[in-house]
Amino acid sequence: MLSPFNKLIYIDEFSATPKYQQLANCIIKAIETQKLQLDDVLPSINELSFEFEISRDTAEKGYRYLKKIGIIGSVPGKGYFIKNTDVGRKVKVFLMFNKLSAHKKIIYDAFVATLGEAATIDFYVYNNNFSLFKNLLLNSKEDYDYYVIIAHFLDGGENAYKILNNIPKEKLILLDKLVPGVTGNFGAIYENFDKDIYVALEQALPNLTKYHTLKIILPEYTYHPEEITTGFAKFCQDYAFTHKIVHDIKKEEINKGEAYINLMEDDLVTLIEKILNSKFNVGKDVGVISYNETALKKIILNGITTISTDFQMMGEKAAELILNKSAEHIEARFYLTLRSSL
Repeated sequence: MLSPFNKLIYIDEFSATPKYQQLANCIIKAIETQKLQLDDVLPSINELSFEFEISRDTAEKGYRYLKKIGIIGSVPGKGYFIKNTDVGRKVKVFLMFNKLSAHKKIIYDAFVATLGEAATIDFYVYNNNFSLFKNLLLNSKEDYDYYVIIAHFLDGGENAYKILNNIPKEKLILLDKLVPGVTGNFGAIYENFDKDIYVALEQALPNLTKYHTLKIILPEYTYHPEEITTGFAKFCQDYAFTHKIVHDIKKEEINKGEAYINLMEDDLVTLIEKILNSKFNVGKDVGVISYNETALKKIILNGITTISTDFQMMGEKAAELILNKSAEHIEARFYLTLRSSL
């Protein structure tokens, strides 16, 4: 029984999609392509576990999911079989993020919730590594309807457009960043990095006037777009602030009259520790602005001022591009939330 069946199942060890869901998706696809028919008998839990090197719990969970949605049935002592071939055609989505974080989870949750039952999603994370990004895309075994991708890299990113241009443009949706060199009519929900920080700092100007120097904390080895520092420098020049890019906050001396902008969460913790150890008052002697709104920043030190993309919107709009079969380019909303740290 497993001889033909093993050609229908592919478990991707690198996918962030749970293995039980991959198993279920493969069976659904086999029904859609008529490789599995009504009343066909399926392998046992033990056979699945042995053949595909997955746990019994994983195999049982995959079958349990398929039973729940009415696709398969079971007869005690005889095993599992295809009960229903009316599976409906779901959109297959290859979703790939550069890393996992609190705000990336907001994008993911909004994307999945907006698509609902209309799609099956295979989720990958490449940890800002261009080689892994390239391999995951080029070695993809599935024929996906859409590729939804965030493209940020520590090294090698200048060649990302070559890989992305191999994807049919009607299937491509870029998130967070437009990649130079990607051509054709593709969808995108993107940040306008230099404009976003400039406008947000303009909105914070009444609070910033108590400080004479602005410093942005940005690791020297980073995936963050250089447009962020371009917009920061332009604002400081236009409004006559002394400014500096700080690569290592641990080595930076904290002085009264400075305001700091941090991009990495670890740097925020270090910055606050250094300010408090220097006996300065946050929001009075030294200002703090943090990238990316999170729930915790509403509470820390009576509230940390944030500048942030609307990640909820980003996830929802990306899903809507798929549902509406649209190749629109939409600029994500970017907003300032003033709190006592400024």
